[in-house]
Amino acid sequence: MLVKMAVARIVLVDSDEEKMAMVVLRETDGDRAFPILIGIHEGRAIDRRTRMVPTHRPLTHDLIERLLDGLECQLDQIVISELRESTFFAKLVVRRGGETFEIDSRPSDAIAVGAGTDTPIFVDESVLREVC
Repeated sequence: MLVKMAVARIVLVDSDEEKMAMVVLRETDGDRAFPILIGIHEGRAIDRRTRMVPTHRPLTHDLIERLLDGLECQLDQIVISELRESTFFAKLVVRRGGETFEIDSRPSDAIAVGAGTDTPIFVDESVLREVC
């Protein structure tokens, strides 16, 4: 079973001593929440795209979004599908015409591609049982 989640918070630590980021997902119809540690660049991308901050040229996640648009594909949903050996796995669920297909992704990249849009984020219940 898939549970709908939303980005509750993005934490960026970008100092001389430490560079890291974390995205916190929270259940939309419940109280469960959990963090995913991500790279600082992905954290910045999620933050930038969520706040609709323009850049002088397209960055990687902008490029992916434009590729999907150019191929007449729609990003239907993001699914955090698995937790294996403390590593999260995700999928971009993409639709083209009447066909739906999944693209393997890191959760941070999937969230960054969908950030700033109405693309829903889902987490498999088995993942939630492990982290909450």
